[in-house]
Amino acid sequence: MEETHIMSETTAPAVPPTPPVPLSALLAREDLGLRQIAGPADPSAVIHWAHTSEMADPYPYLLGGELLLTAGVHVPETAGSGAYFDDYVARIVEAGGAALGFGLAPVHDTVPRALVAACDRHGLPLLEVPPRTTFSGVARAVWQLMAQARLAELRRVTEAQQSLASAAARPDPVPSVLRQLAHRLTGHAVLHGPDGTAVAGAGREPAAAVRQALTHLAEVVRPGGTGTPGPTSATDTLGDTHLAAYALGTGFVLALSSTRREPGDHTIASVASVLLSLLTGEHQSGAGAARSSAFVRLLLGARPQEVAPLLGEGSWAVVHARPETQLPDAVAASALGAALGSPLVDLGHDVVRVLVPGGREPAAQPGWTLGVSAAVPPDAWPDADTQAARALARARATRTPLVRHGTRPGLADLLPPADAASYARTLLAPLADHPALTETLRNWLALHGSWDRAAVALDVHRNTVRQRITRCATLLDTDLDDPDVRMELWFALRNG
Repeated sequence: MEETHIMSETTAPAVPPTPPVPLSALLAREDLGLRQIAGPADPSAVIHWAHTSEMADPYPYLLGGELLLTAGVHVPETAGSGAYFDDYVARIVEAGGAALGFGLAPVHDTVPRALVAACDRHGLPLLEVPPRTTFSGVARAVWQLMAQARLAELRRVTEAQQSLASAAARPDPVPSVLRQLAHRLTGHAVLHGPDGTAVAGAGREPAAAVRQALTHLAEVVRPGGTGTPGPTSATDTLGDTHLAAYALGTGFVLALSSTRREPGDHTIASVASVLLSLLTGEHQSGAGAARSSAFVRLLLGARPQEVAPLLGEGSWAVVHARPETQLPDAVAASALGAALGSPLVDLGHDVVRVLVPGGREPAAQPGWTLGVSAAVPPDAWPDADTQAARALARARATRTPLVRHGTRPGLADLLPPADAASYARTLLAPLADHPALTETLRNWLALHGSWDRAAVALDVHRNTVRQRITRCATLLDTDLDDPDVRMELWFALRNG
């Protein structure tokens, strides 16, 4: 086996890197008219970028993997009779250059035969660039092919993420995720338990040597008993088989083998690792069974306070979260729940709701806007859900990452709750049959009469807000510009 490579979470790419371009794809571009005239015709040859240089020794300026383009300006007149081209090509190969492109204009009418011979000797592909093709055109074609490959790889990764999320929602989530992962990577996936034994697997069974190598690699990332954090992932190779192992943070380890290695494979495997971490965490702690029992009891008519002990003692807060750029998906919702420290996640159309133990203080999350309720006992969960929804609306309207429901003592504390509720019902009676008007009035008052911010909070046009507020003023037969009226209405809305 080659040397084992250990990767940490900080070095793992968030998205698949740009795939290299097959040299054959560049040669197939009829608009370029490139022709390979020397070097091996290897269908697996790839280039990572194109670089133009007229230096006699380009070695210091190459990173490796380039298609080096030159018009031969640096070539002396006596080059054909000496060792110039042999030294020139040797330096390119030493620097890791992938291929050499020689332009026929404006300096040379033909490719020097000594250069052709040198490329054949050193195994460097040599391309003839016709006069009509500019070096910038070749470079642009390379970037176009890279962009196409990048788009195809991103589409592949996206489809894999969706299929893995669907697999995690099946009745047999762990085997389903492993089967989908093995299919997407065209390889073998195996889950090792905390004791090192293989507890589940999927895909074509590898050879005994590969299985043994996977077991060894899994031990590299398995948490030890010293308390010192170890590597989160590691890779290795056995012949032409690629190996990888990922620590799931629950004592379980995901191990993978495949005969091909695509740029997006690590991203796909990382998504599967997150899902399996959540699933195996439930299996190990028994919390998943307890939650299932709680949900069944609720469906059969039990009250929230009766099933709450199955979820954990104490108070709970409700968090409403909305992503800043796009609609949430199952993977994003699960990741948010993990970040907030709770697996109790509800994925809605555009809002994710999370039930968080009251002892944990939800913090702002990058890419999300959050509204957090007060911590309440189970019998007040519906009220907390309403608080979180209103806090989220205020957070979005004020462009604040996180807004918490206020806990300061208010005017309502001076009155018995029954009296405050009776007063609110009487004052708001004209709006009782118009919930949209009530909610618009609530947001408009909370945002100090701002039409634009209220429109954002309600996801409606500002003119709609104006029309609804005018309708409220008519039904209530009052002047909403009067601060005393606004104060009374706000008191009623808070206690109704």
